[in-house]
Amino acid sequence: MKKSIDLINERVRDGNARVVTADDMPGIVAELGEEQALREVDVVTTGTFGAMCSSGAFFNFGHAEPPIRMERIWLNDVEAYGGLAAVDTYIGATQQSTTRVDQYGGAHVIEDFIAGKSVELRAMSRGTDCYPRRTITTDLLLEHLNQAIMCNPRNAYQRYNAAINTTDRVLHTYMGMLLPNSGNITFSGAGVLNPLSNDPKLRMIGSGVPIFLGGAQGMVVGEGTQHSPAGGYGTLMVTGNMKEMSQDYVRAATMQGYGVTLYMGVGIPIPVVDLDVVRSTAVRDEDISVDLLDYGVPSRNRPTIRKVNYAELRSGLVEINGEEIRTSSLSSYRKAKDVARTLKSWVEQGKMTLVLPTRALNPETRAKPMHESVHGPRVLDIMDKRVVSVGETEEIRAAAQKLLKGETNHLPVINNNGLLVGIVTTYDISKAVANPGKATLVRDIMKKKVVTTTQDEPVDIAVQKLERHNISAMPVVDKDMHVVAMLTAIDLGKLIGGRWLK
Repeated sequence: MKKSIDLINERVRDGNARVVTADDMPGIVAELGEEQALREVDVVTTGTFGAMCSSGAFFNFGHAEPPIRMERIWLNDVEAYGGLAAVDTYIGATQQSTTRVDQYGGAHVIEDFIAGKSVELRAMSRGTDCYPRRTITTDLLLEHLNQAIMCNPRNAYQRYNAAINTTDRVLHTYMGMLLPNSGNITFSGAGVLNPLSNDPKLRMIGSGVPIFLGGAQGMVVGEGTQHSPAGGYGTLMVTGNMKEMSQDYVRAATMQGYGVTLYMGVGIPIPVVDLDVVRSTAVRDEDISVDLLDYGVPSRNRPTIRKVNYAELRSGLVEINGEEIRTSSLSSYRKAKDVARTLKSWVEQGKMTLVLPTRALNPETRAKPMHESVHGPRVLDIMDKRVVSVGETEEIRAAAQKLLKGETNHLPVINNNGLLVGIVTTYDISKAVANPGKATLVRDIMKKKVVTTTQDEPVDIAVQKLERHNISAMPVVDKDMHVVAMLTAIDLGKLIGGRWLK
């Protein structure tokens, strides 16, 4: 049995269509069976509400008198793109203010416009014969713009990996604040309500399909950037008229340690045309699994702690090695439900015509990592292999003599097996000498908690360690904790000098 899109739209026009939200569909299919559900249900509405950083808007300001070709543009001190001819621009949600930095950005400009607030436009130009004006400053409301078209390159992720932190310090990430020692788990996404989770083969969702976007009717443009449905991580490029949007579904936010982002409400109606659609829209939170990744590893390939599903994540507790760890969501399931319900009412009232995609999206696409023709420097490239170390049972006087030679300010401390067990600095020695008699051996004054790096670690990560711990050097160790070199601020100066920059 199949139903045509024309039949469904006819039922909508006649007021006879049965429209349900995606979270109700699993129960309907369980109660009625797949074939009866196909007969009775015509449309399933979906919704999600979460941080969608890859968002932004095109604006057309109209021409001034005398006219100006705007080359540098700021909206409330947030720089917008100036390469779109005379009076057009694109502002990205994550662009930060030049004055308020991460406390205000492109997302706030977008929300302020939608909320009816005034936004200051400043622009500069070199001046030309046809565009003689060089500067302009004016206050604008959304109604003053000719066009305000939201165009989001990547929205409505099919699912998100969950995040945990196994290090001993707090991490601030785009997945929120992660407590040390696996203190919490964060996740995002609406699970059973998520649009792409209800159409994983991308049969009903594609170019030209009408959607709910920020409280207005919008449209799917096509596949989003980083679209990777073959791995369960499809995305959508979407567009809509900002002048019709609501602040209820478009909210700016700042994530500590990450920056500005934009929370968006996105929903898509899925016409129930055959049994395959019935089966895909009967998906449950238990059916949608993701990797729980350790964000304590500063790499694209973070290790997976275990697989989890959205039912576990939304329960509030996930068990790892016999311990229950609290979970928290960065997105709002309640708002996602509001999106799906609002969309349901639009369809029932005949405000939205259902269509099939004018151009299908490829469900086999898999996103690739960046191609790097020149790799960034590693610690191996700049480290100093001349290591001056001291034994933990040596006298402090011996350590002082080594430091006085001026070859180093940091002495790795090794044990009888040649393994790193601590570190002493010129400052540590000076304190010991100033207080004679209280300590005699190196192990009495050494710091046992040593910040280290490895030969293969990217220099950028090593620099973060030095800055975070306010130190100027650290040992380079192998997998067995043998000291093979030292990395110092002087070594990093080689980079600044351009020795490794190409």
